[in-house]
Amino acid sequence: MSRLTDLIAKAKAKDAALGAELDREFKMLSSRLPFGLNFERHSPEAVELPLRPIRKGDKVRVLPERGSTKKGDQRLWQVKSIQRAKKSAVLELLGAEESETQTVALDDLVVVAEFRDTIYPGLVSTGKVLRGGDKPCHTVINGENYHALKALTYTHRGNVDAIYIDPPYNSGASDWKYNNNYVGEDDIYRHSKWLAFMERRLLIAKELLKPSGTLIVTIDEHEVRRLGLLLEQTLEGFTIQQVTIVINPKGVTQGYLSRVEEYAFFCFGPESKIFAGDDDLLTTTDSKASDDGHARPRWKGLLRSGDEAERKDREQMFYPIWINPKTKKIVKAGQYLPLGQEPDFNLTDSDGNVAVWPVRKNLTLGRWGVGVSTFNDLVKKGFVALGAYDKKRKTWGFSYLSEQLRKEIENGTLVVLARDPVTGVADVVYDGAATRKVRTVWHRTKHDAGAYGTDLVGKFLGNGRAFPFPKSLYAVEDALRIIVRGKPDAVILDFFSGSGSTAHAVMRLNRQDGGRRQSICVTNNEVRSDEQAALRQAGLRPGDPDWERLGICDYITKPRVAAAITGNTPDGQPIKGDYKFIDEFPIAEGFEENAEFFTLTYETPLSVSHNLAFSRIAPLLWLRAGARGNRIDKLPADGWAVADAYGLLNDVDAATPFIKALAKAGGVRIAYIVTDDDRRFQAIGKRLPDSIEPVRLYESYLTNFSFTNGE
Repeated sequence: MSRLTDLIAKAKAKDAALGAELDREFKMLSSRLPFGLNFERHSPEAVELPLRPIRKGDKVRVLPERGSTKKGDQRLWQVKSIQRAKKSAVLELLGAEESETQTVALDDLVVVAEFRDTIYPGLVSTGKVLRGGDKPCHTVINGENYHALKALTYTHRGNVDAIYIDPPYNSGASDWKYNNNYVGEDDIYRHSKWLAFMERRLLIAKELLKPSGTLIVTIDEHEVRRLGLLLEQTLEGFTIQQVTIVINPKGVTQGYLSRVEEYAFFCFGPESKIFAGDDDLLTTTDSKASDDGHARPRWKGLLRSGDEAERKDREQMFYPIWINPKTKKIVKAGQYLPLGQEPDFNLTDSDGNVAVWPVRKNLTLGRWGVGVSTFNDLVKKGFVALGAYDKKRKTWGFSYLSEQLRKEIENGTLVVLARDPVTGVADVVYDGAATRKVRTVWHRTKHDAGAYGTDLVGKFLGNGRAFPFPKSLYAVEDALRIIVRGKPDAVILDFFSGSGSTAHAVMRLNRQDGGRRQSICVTNNEVRSDEQAALRQAGLRPGDPDWERLGICDYITKPRVAAAITGNTPDGQPIKGDYKFIDEFPIAEGFEENAEFFTLTYETPLSVSHNLAFSRIAPLLWLRAGARGNRIDKLPADGWAVADAYGLLNDVDAATPFIKALAKAGGVRIAYIVTDDDRRFQAIGKRLPDSIEPVRLYESYLTNFSFTNGE
């Protein structure tokens, strides 16, 4: 609809009366919002790429002069030619009714990529931290996340186990950009732009997930309702559940009430399997591990409560239960007592057993939760236990193993450890680690975003570096644990990485169970909005080194991930304090993990197909092979090379020694074969070991991005 407003503005310029009439009709129609939502799915989106060199044919914008804080020319121009000697470019205005050209210095131009454009991405390494031996590398990518997601369709399509994202909350506080402009509270299309922005990314994220994968999206009250609808629409076939997380127990006053929570949507793929944890994140009683190290499930109360809990509601479930009050042994259930007959509360037998009737808290007659035959069967198996005597009601309490828990015994999740020699009651425990189903409301001290988000990040970065509203490290850890606990080699993606909490949480999970999980974190290098004016007044622009060093990725994400691994701040000082909860140890110990940092690049298909961009394509080949071990960064002079996880054949005439080397190597997953001849590719592929996947370069790369863009 913003396109319509642009057209109406043009109409007004040519015919004021016609333009005003169109404007009135448009406003009437646009006020009729279905579900209160004005969703511009096809609103254009573009991003400026200040680090990208100017090439002929590029779309560009002309930047304001240095030192200016004014908004620059937002029109798009196309580079018709480049005058290298003069360091300038000849531009032609795009979409103009009449031709308009100008010559502008290259330094005053910035490349613009529209999201409908096909991109051919690459990666340039900007550093690494290696302390994890042969473990896979965690990856941090500095780039526009939509384009980075497209890059990952080549390396990880259908291979990601979990995606955790904390997108901009669209609070109206200019906390995110759309088409290079901050979206403020006064933007009437604020929600529409946010939905369009999110939908584009979610659709690609869905392609990256395994069928057994799970997407987790955190959000607050500003977009939670709209996000829920968008997820239902976008993720067909997924099971979606909303979780409420207490992140600030002190509360923040908003409106009439004090807000303490935010939300997380768990979107489980069609084949997802979750892993129960040691903590349900809400209660403190269910399945609590005892002193012997075993976790026990919570048995269900036998006395019916809630609806249909009176005697008259289920006549056949009002019956006496015979117990021995001295030995606490349950003997059996007697026959039910028909309506109209009064129970005898002093009923005993010759063995000293007494009859117990179902009496509710209000002293009226109730009913039991199971019938006579089911009860007696449960008693024989030891699945009913006698509780305490209630003097007020003159009755005893009972608990039993619910049908769901009995199924867990059948499938091996629960086991009967022993039976009491007197009462016969079974001691039922979880097999292996303590496990409980996580609840949909989380209330834990460790999820406090102030203490374990803001304060913790500040401790890692030092020197006053700050990131607005980082997640609690332990909240992210708890969210991921549900998904990847039983997946020691899981791949976890975060394409709104911000401060790097996801990578940090994955490292903690690995330490707890010896896992080799790897994270892929994507963030841009945007400088905080409140700092940009001063930088522009100082004559700086995006792309300048002194500007870029203050961006999110270079100033926050990369240093935080490096600090987590080394245990030292960016200044080299040991980080003080200990980690808390589950795995407690000095922060300064760091982690035995590896990480590498990259910046996204934009290549041309011609340079790729002619082997001129190999050094920038090489990291993608390494990522696709699992991001572990050494990497082939240059075209090998011998025509082939074998790394730890993959091999490269760039001269098909050297296929025989290449195949022999692959047969001797262990752990190689992929063989990249550079050839334009499909017949030779097929012939070489047939000669490879069965465990190695042949991939044709550069056909697979170029085709992937054409396909991803719908071409």
